Amino acid sequence: MARPLRIEYPGAYYHITSRGNEQKDVFKSQKDREKFLSYLESATERYGAVIHVWCLMNNHYHLLLETPHGNLSQIMRHINGAYTTYFNIKRKRAGHLFQGRYKAILVEADEYAVELSRYIHLNPVRAGAVERPEEYRWSSYNSYIGQHAPPAWQKMDFIIGYFGKKTADARKKYRQFVEDMLGEDYESPLKEAVGSSLLGSVGFIEEITTAHLQEKTFSRDVPALRQLSTQPQPEEIVCQVKKVFAENEKLARQAAIHLCHRYSGARLREIGQLFDVRESAISEGSRRFAEKLKGDKWLKNNVEAVKRELKLWNV
Repeated sequence: MARPLRIEYPGAYYHITSRGNEQKDVFKSQKDREKFLSYLESATERYGAVIHVWCLMNNHYHLLLETPHGNLSQIMRHINGAYTTYFNIKRKRAGHLFQGRYKAILVEADEYAVELSRYIHLNPVRAGAVERPEEYRWSSYNSYIGQHAPPAWQKMDFIIGYFGKKTADARKKYRQFVEDMLGEDYESPLKEAVGSSLLGSVGFIEEITTAHLQEKTFSRDVPALRQLSTQPQPEEIVCQVKKVFAENEKLARQAAIHLCHRYSGARLREIGQLFDVRESAISEGSRRFAEKLKGDKWLKNNVEAVKRELKLWNV
């Protein structure tokens, strides 16, 4: 199995996940969770980590983390290493606590990071731990919606600022943004990560590839990155969709939104401007069309015809 791609540079944003060995619990008590949070705090103090979003489940955790000093490996050695030492001493055990290496996906710091914050905050709901995200104590969600003050080491300005300049209004909008997916079949935004390592627009992937990967060879990851150079522009997708769905303008628009969202690699903002709708409408419209495809053979065949013309089979 290939080692995961690790790209480190100042100002990078990452979605971090680490799971317990053999899917076993890594947090067994309130004290465990509090101790882990103390290591997040010390990571911000010692190594300059910026923690934007966090969620502690029983057998894994999620972080949206920024590295102003480009030192992700150092930060993660501290967090996972210190917590493993604490856990092992407390329970008189030895060996690995976490399953292999932590998973780090480099994320473009715009709507991709915002979407991931929603995904992270809804994790307890998807897992069936609670019915609503505010009912879960061990995540940053309640501080985001103003239910309680955030810890001093947690930063919210970046995510909240995306929803407006006035904090109170932005919190309300963020809460609605998260609640919009309650009860929905919410697909992980991480499925769009390239090479299981990069999540962002085509421009972002190309920028990272040029700046950090030209001198490296990764047997599994590089082919995935190279696919991006052949991704069609949203306008190309719209043009081809109109040819195939010439008799149904409504379906053509729905299909174009879905295919642009799924395959163009363009930012949600860019796709939204093309269709004159909000960014959230792009994600939601794409999700609904994907559901419609499952039960409509005729529709699926026509979408596949578009994909053939655009050579999207291997993207």
